Amino acid sequence: MFHREGYTIIAGTLAGYGLAAWAVYRWLGSASWGAWLAYGLLLVIVALVLQFFRNPSRHTVLQEDGVIAPADGKVVIIEKVFEPEYFQGVRLQISIFMSPFNVHVNRNPVSGEVTFFKYHPGDYLVAWHPKSSTLNERTSVVVRTPQGHEVLFRQIAGALARRIRWYIGNGDKVRQGEEFGFIKFGSRVDLYLPLNAVPQIQIGQNVRGGETCIAKLLNE
Repeated sequence: MFHREGYTIIAGTLAGYGLAAWAVYRWLGSASWGAWLAYGLLLVIVALVLQFFRNPSRHTVLQEDGVIAPADGKVVIIEKVFEPEYFQGVRLQISIFMSPFNVHVNRNPVSGEVTFFKYHPGDYLVAWHPKSSTLNERTSVVVRTPQGHEVLFRQIAGALARRIRWYIGNGDKVRQGEEFGFIKFGSRVDLYLPLNAVPQIQIGQNVRGGETCIAKLLNE
């Protein structure tokens, strides 16, 4: 199953593969080593495009006090930081880095109502750069849960990811685990949680979007 964001690119890639394969056949024939090498390289390109836009089904176990990973990838940051855009105060930041080989569907980490949304055009620093969360192209979303917790999650474009897609806006009701966006090619998602949130993961751990619980929210 492939994501709708990839339909045009997949179609173009397959068409390009057909034309390139025809050209190789005309120039090199069908039996030479050069032709087979060219066919192999073309198939690798097609396979890379197909795997990038794959959209596997995920089973989300709803958790009122849990924060579910919004994306596949590796946990690269767990620390308390100052969040200047919305909270203007210290929050617990958890960041997930997505390589080009990860599934790039973004999913709601909590259920609730979208109380803040903003898109920021910006630069394209590598996703692990410390300033990418404030300088790169990005979106910021805040969801207030039924229990009153506010969770901010941010899509961040990387050096290759230059197209962020989102499907939610202010006032929308969202459900934990459901798709809210997509980032094309390598990128990152940051979450900003209440200071008393308890991480359930550790640095370097690989997580699955829509399934892995990354933190527990405690009622004050």
